[in-house]
Parts: sequence; structure tokens; C-alpha cells
Amino acid sequence: MTFKGWPAEALEFFDGLAADNSKAYWQRHKQEYEDIVRGPMEELVAELEPRTGAGKIFRPYRDVRFSKDKSPYKTNIAAIIGDAYVQLSAEGLAAGSGMWEMAADQLDRYREAVDDDTTGKKLVRVVAKANENGLEVMSHGALKTAPRGYDKDHPRIELLRYKGVALWQGWSPAAWLGTAKAKDRITTFLRHSKPLVDWLNANVGPSTIPESRRR
Repeated sequence: MTFKGWPAEALEFFDGLAADNSKAYWQRHKQEYEDIVRGPMEELVAELEPRTGAGKIFRPYRDVRFSKDKSPYKTNIAAIIGDAYVQLSAEGLAAGSGMWEMAADQLDRYREAVDDDTTGKKLVRVVAKANENGLEVMSHGALKTAPRGYDKDHPRIELLRYKGVALWQGWSPAAWLGTAKAKDRITTFLRHSKPLVDWLNANVGPSTIPESRRR
């Protein structure tokens, strides 16, 4: 099947789910979800996989074990496409890429690279270009002051304070969302976010700390 975007009814589905996040609503509208929400996402992933590698669509069910909010269903559909996280919700389409939250060893390498004049200045240029292209730079969190061992007057103090670094871009619903032009937004985001992904891969890389010991 060819990706043709999401119809307006897909957003209406999420509006309804937000108003009635129940098993009864889900069962009444499950076929709509499959046809007009998940179906187009599967088509988008399939069309981009030859370029980005295997994609993954997330399950629609929330993990409520440790949450006070026991709503059973997510009010968005999300997928990993290449190095990007892509989601559709009633608010529209959005994409993110980078390292939103870093493990301790990643954070150490990140700060060392930001502190270094060569790699640090390159990151500043990467972030500035991303901003020019309409991408927002964000993090899981940021320190209120300089990390231990770093000068509070460091020329790249804002980047040093981050606990991760990622790019995000969102698009409000409009007629383009119901067409193949929605794919163009994602492919453009992938292109504009690649310099940050490349910088992170080269200077930070994956964590070697077991998942069970990261918190």
C-alpha cells in the first residue's frame, strides 16, 4: 500500500479516546484505529525502511504499573523510523531525534565533548543550524548551575547543563496531513537532525551500564 497520509478521522479518534479512555471505547473503535491510524503509520514505516532500516511501531497500551494515571491507552501512535521517533496525536504530527536522557557514562562523555573546543564548537554549529531549520533543541532535564568540575562561565554552559540533548519538531494539523506530503515532513526532519545524531554517535555513543543499574 502507498502512504497517503492520515485522514481527519484519525485525529477525531484520538479526541474521542482522550474523552473516554476506556476499554469500551477502544473495542467500539478498534477497527477505526487499525484502518485509519495504524494502517497509515505502517505504510509510512514501510516506505522509509529501505532508506532508514527497520522501523518499529509502539503498542497502543500504556504501562500503568508505576503510574497514578491508570488510563489504559496512549492518546497517540508512535514509531521509531531510522534515528527518529515519530508520533501522531490529536495535536498533529511530530518527530524527535537524539539522546533525550543519558546514562551516567554517556553524560560524562557528552560533557567532555562539549567542553572540548573542537567538538564543543561543532555542536554549537549543529544546534544553531537545527534551530534555523525550525527544530527545537531540548533535554530530559538541565542542571540549575554548572556540572561539578566545570566553570559556571563556560562559553557553552547551556549545553553543559543538559542531561541529554535531542531535537523536536511538531506540525499542527492541516490539509497536508491527509496527503503523502506528511512523509516529506518526516524525511526533511531526518535530514536536518542527522548532524546531531552523527555528533552524538561519534562523541557519546551507547551506554555500557546495564539497564538495571541506571537508576
